[in-house]
Amino acid sequence: MGESNQSVTSDFTLMGLLSHSGPHLVLFSLVAVIFTMGLLGNAILLFLIRTDSRLHTPMYFLLSQLSLLDVGFLLVTIPKMAANFLQGEGSISFGGCAAQMFFLMLMGVSEGVLLSLMSYDRYVAVCRPLHYPVLMRRQVCLLMVGTSWLSGVLVASIQTSITLHFPYCASRTVDHFFCELPALLKLSCADTSAYELSLSISGMLILLLPLSLIATSYSHVLRAVLCMHSAETRHKAFTTCSSHITVVGLFYGAAMFMYMVPGTYHSPQQDNVVSLFYSLVTPTLNPLIYSLRNREVRMALVKVLGRTGFMSKR
Repeated sequence: MGESNQSVTSDFTLMGLLSHSGPHLVLFSLVAVIFTMGLLGNAILLFLIRTDSRLHTPMYFLLSQLSLLDVGFLLVTIPKMAANFLQGEGSISFGGCAAQMFFLMLMGVSEGVLLSLMSYDRYVAVCRPLHYPVLMRRQVCLLMVGTSWLSGVLVASIQTSITLHFPYCASRTVDHFFCELPALLKLSCADTSAYELSLSISGMLILLLPLSLIATSYSHVLRAVLCMHSAETRHKAFTTCSSHITVVGLFYGAAMFMYMVPGTYHSPQQDNVVSLFYSLVTPTLNPLIYSLRNREVRMALVKVLGRTGFMSKR
């Protein structure tokens, strides 16, 4: 009993993603550049949505919440990985591991729910444009955002508390570069098979329910777009929806691999690569996808650059 209690308060060791070899030093530099770009891109998008009155719409309000979640993904995983790499060791406290796992799950679930609700926003905009001001009024937007965040908090609280309740009295080396739930369960000296089964079932529900809403919304959108007579109107509707579909594909593709494909079908190395993708690459790509494919965002950026004199200098 004393050994189990001691194990609960001991530190974990993260294996890390990189060694100090030449190629890995180059990869570390690349990760640092992408991390900086991700923070900067999301910060700029948040600033533009906040300051430009033309972006004070429900779609951009929801997009600002997506950027906040993406910033969270970047800050929870990459700085700790970089610190461990620079210090040459991968120790993380029990509390730090718990916090990392909680916030990652919170943001992951919240982003999944938010993306599904954003698809409903696109459905209303394309299929019921005359009712858009009523169906997407401020109270509804706040309810959407609150639902996404509260869903994340609820799932993260339950899953983290259950996971950390198991005794970890064997090896405390996590074969990952951050404390992710599946990697941590492998270290428990208790039988976690029943919990892993329930985790897989709940993971499928958490992924499939939002995906079903997304599929339903975009089936209606596609039917409405095909019935439009104006080529310009069809192009505008396609452009506004394609950005969101691209982000959905990036996020859910990685999530389905991690939580719907049984662990026996992918190695720890594959888990590391996919985790790096959804915790670093996707949050960096999201603001680029929305800014490069969205005329309103580009115009807001040009306006800010013109105000600062950057455009005139060029």
